[in-house]
This record gives sequence, C-alpha cells and structure tokens, in this order.
Amino acid sequence: MFRIVVAAALLLGAGAAGAQTPQAPAPRLPIPAVNENAPPATFIEAARQALAAGRTGEAQEAIERAESRTLDRAVKPSLASQPSQQPLVQQLRDARTALAAGDKLRATEILAAALKNPEAQQP
Repeated sequence: MFRIVVAAALLLGAGAAGAQTPQAPAPRLPIPAVNENAPPATFIEAARQALAAGRTGEAQEAIERAESRTLDRAVKPSLASQPSQQPLVQQLRDARTALAAGDKLRATEILAAALKNPEAQQP
C-alpha cells in the first residue's frame, strides 16, 4: 500500500512539475514624462527624480530609454553583435544593475555621474 501511495505522489508531482503553463506577460513599466526624442541626459534626470520619489519602475524605464538613446549609433554590420564599450552605456547598465539589486542609493550615485558624462548631452 505504501508503495502505491508514494508512486502516485511521485507521478502527480512529476506531472505538475513537467506541465508547461503559460506565463502572463510582465507588466508595463510607467513611462517617464519625457519627450521621446530627448537626449539621454533628460531620461537620466527623469530616472533620478523617479528614484527620489520612490517610483522605481519609472526609474527603470527612464534608465532603459537613456540607454537606448545612447546606443543609437552607426556601427559596421560585422560589429553589431558586440556590446557597446561606451562609458555612458556602461554607467547606465551599472545603474540598472544597482536598481535591480534594490540599491537605490548606488543607482542614484551612478546616475549623477552619468549626467556629467558628455555623451549624455548628445541627441
């Protein structure tokens, strides 16, 4: 009797673990109130303000948009798959990483440094 119960439990557990359940899409992050064509610095400042107000989702979205603006660049097709080595891109990645780790103070410090980067002012 014990073997049957254990076997049934194992089968039920395996069926549940192996079943593929569709995952709901991630919720959309709040969009910062910034002109879509603004330079990266505008998005970085929006991220700083959102962090100061405790709106981490909006801060994340603003950082990602600043990074996208920075990545708008012309590269040879053969180099397109290589990650950017631009200092501003690295700063924004570090800010995203700090924010994801819950370190809002570090993310704010990195964003302050990124604002001083001349690349941030370029459209």
